[in-house]
Amino acid sequence: MTTPVCTSASNAAAPGTQTLPYPSFSSYMRARHPVLLRTARSLTGNPSDAEDLLQTALAKTYVAWERIEDHRALDGYVRRALLNTRTSQWRKRKVDEFACDELPEPDPAPGDDPAERQALRDAMWRAIMRLPARQRAMVVLRYYEDLSEVQTAEVLGVSVGTVKSAVSRALGKLREDPELVFVRS
Repeated sequence: MTTPVCTSASNAAAPGTQTLPYPSFSSYMRARHPVLLRTARSLTGNPSDAEDLLQTALAKTYVAWERIEDHRALDGYVRRALLNTRTSQWRKRKVDEFACDELPEPDPAPGDDPAERQALRDAMWRAIMRLPARQRAMVVLRYYEDLSEVQTAEVLGVSVGTVKSAVSRALGKLREDPELVFVRS
C-alpha cells in the first residue's frame, strides 16, 4: 500500500477533516481581501493584474506568517509586500526603447504648415463675417458650435427648414468667396 505524498490531497478526500496551518491567516484574508484588492488595483490599473499582484503578496505574507510578531500591523505588512512586488515586476518589465545617436523626426506632411493653417482660418473667419447676420449665426451654431439643425432652430427660434435653407445659401456664398478660392485649388 502506498502512502499519499500530498497530505492536503488526502484531507480533501475527507470533507471536514482539512485543517489549515494558519486559520488566523484565512480569516484575515477573507476579511481584508476587498480592501487589499483596491490597493492592488490602484498600483496596477488593471483588475486582473491586481488580482495576481494581491495573490503574490498574500503568498509572501503566508510564508512569513510565523515571523510577523504584531498581527495588528498586518495591513501595513501586506501593503508593503504589494508595493515591493509591484516594484520588482516594474523593474523586470521588457523595455522596447533603445538609445540612438539621432532623434527620428517625422517628415512634415505636405500642406501641414501652421502658418498656412492660420492663414486659412483667418480667411475663413473674414468670409464668415461677410455673410448676413442670420446666415452667419446659423453657420457658427451648426459648424463651430456643432449643434444639430434642430438645436440651431431652437436656439434661433426658427423652423428646421429655415436653418437648412439658410445654411445651404451661406455655404454657397462661402464656396464663391474670392478669398477662399485658393483652398479649392
